[in-house]
Amino acid sequence: MAKGDHPYKAQPAKAFWRQTIQDHHFLEIPDWYSRKWPLSQARIATAGSCFAQHIGRRLRAQGFDYVDVEPPPAFLDRQHWLEYGYDMYSARYGNVYTARQLLQLLQRALGEFTPDEFAWARGEGYVDPFRPTIEPKPMTCPDEVAVCRQSHLEAVARLFEQTEVFVFTLGLTEAWVSISDGAVYPVCPGTQGGAFDDQRYKFVNYAYSEVRSDLEAFMQRARQINPKMRFLLTVSPVPLMATATQNQVAVATMYSKSVLRSVAGFLADKYRYVDYFPSFEIVSSHVMHGHFYNSDMRTVVEAGVEHVMKHFFAEHVPPKRKAGKAEVIARTGDVDEDVVCDEALLAVFGEGK
Repeated sequence: MAKGDHPYKAQPAKAFWRQTIQDHHFLEIPDWYSRKWPLSQARIATAGSCFAQHIGRRLRAQGFDYVDVEPPPAFLDRQHWLEYGYDMYSARYGNVYTARQLLQLLQRALGEFTPDEFAWARGEGYVDPFRPTIEPKPMTCPDEVAVCRQSHLEAVARLFEQTEVFVFTLGLTEAWVSISDGAVYPVCPGTQGGAFDDQRYKFVNYAYSEVRSDLEAFMQRARQINPKMRFLLTVSPVPLMATATQNQVAVATMYSKSVLRSVAGFLADKYRYVDYFPSFEIVSSHVMHGHFYNSDMRTVVEAGVEHVMKHFFAEHVPPKRKAGKAEVIARTGDVDEDVVCDEALLAVFGEGK
């Protein structure tokens, strides 16, 4: 480096605030994302928190090779798909909010972890503790829950055998776990089935080191199944509906998202087979003025989803666009915008406070 030079002189325009942010309308801010590797020809599966449902549907709609190991049966009308957990993700696992829940899902599918608890009572029937809202009505008996779960886990095992790129949207650091064996639930026991007992369940709020360890363990085990598997990580821009910490909910949200974003960035920097897509920043950054949130300042409007995917598809050109068959962004009517969000159900417990 010549005398008087320094590293900033070689930095591109995107490294500077004025050139990238201040000098642009917020809808025209460039350079949010540069892909690490292409998705073309890859078999892609998705999982994660609620926002991931938008990503999966648009990948499918734009002609990517999308894995769906539990497609809806022919006799079920499309309007009822979400009620039964279809068209949410690449399998009917429902929302997977935490890295520990994802790791245990893979372990359960491979027969490496069998939780002690196998059914929760709800009303006159029973539900699966690990996907309690996957059916609109409870099942008749615990045996029926067990049979359906076994079929599902076999499908999940096939998913990891077939998948070449696994897209995971990190949603939460908060979770409820079994004290006896550490099994992680997607919801607090007693809210969507079962009964809360502080002698059987405890609250955890995972730290950076735990989230990182869980994701690394998950990726290592998945790549033992398929050594060529790659991972595209995102962080959900949807804030917490409620927190079980003693913090105000916005403060709790910032902790959760900061940890998840830090882990995702670290892993993308460390591993060649991990990429990070900034859906969280594109929607929730202060430079966007909250433009992409509904009046509740929590749920993301359709225009926000489209803006996020515009930047994604600018780097990962959809097969349909290559063939001249479709717009880059699927419009209303092409993609069902309803999403299933178990965490949102916690809102009812705050009423009257």
